[in-house]
Amino acid sequence: MLLKKTLIASLAAVTLLGCANDPNRSGKIGAATGAVLGAVIGKQVSGADGAPIVGAIAGAVAGGAVGGYMDRQRNELKRKLEAEERNRQLSVTQMPDGSLKVAVAADVTFDTGAAVLKPQAMAALDKVATILQDYAATVIHVVGHTDSVGSPASNQSLSERRAASVASYLTSRGVPSQRMREEGRGERELLIRSSVSEPQNRRVDIVIKPIVQGNEQSAYTPPGYLGG
Repeated sequence: MLLKKTLIASLAAVTLLGCANDPNRSGKIGAATGAVLGAVIGKQVSGADGAPIVGAIAGAVAGGAVGGYMDRQRNELKRKLEAEERNRQLSVTQMPDGSLKVAVAADVTFDTGAAVLKPQAMAALDKVATILQDYAATVIHVVGHTDSVGSPASNQSLSERRAASVASYLTSRGVPSQRMREEGRGERELLIRSSVSEPQNRRVDIVIKPIVQGNEQSAYTPPGYLGG
């Protein structure tokens, strides 16, 4: 009975999402409804690390609706981050598998050799976080990269710390930690093969993978090769 009441109350709350003229209203309501249903029936599904996948993950998006769902999210990212793309602070692209990649330039995000976010990076990530909250049926993979200057061990450590810094900030801005995965790939995935410092190689990729009904587990699989 308690479960039933909780479900009814939660579904009622979903109808309050967005305003009537919000072009993304139906998509947001669908994702939120999936979250509610998933919280009730989806706890047997596990993520890549063995942890239970929470409601929004188990709810997911129907396969036929995934393309439109990700297209709307890409368009919103590009619209809200137009100035940042123009200034080459970041770039928004769609990957062959339909996932979205927001490549954040490390040079304008961190001081040299550091993993503390600069204020201008926070402003851009605030926009990203808002959109990630609106499109809840995704898993966010934050992947750090470096150039090949310095030792592989130090580069690996730096890439991990920078990925953790971005992921932590997104969580602090309201993106649920259950949806976040972070890793560092050091100098292993260079965009430009060079023994000298190349700014393009120093980046943090935010890869947004859709959670598809019947194939929820794949959203937790780390993104493939992100180099050039």
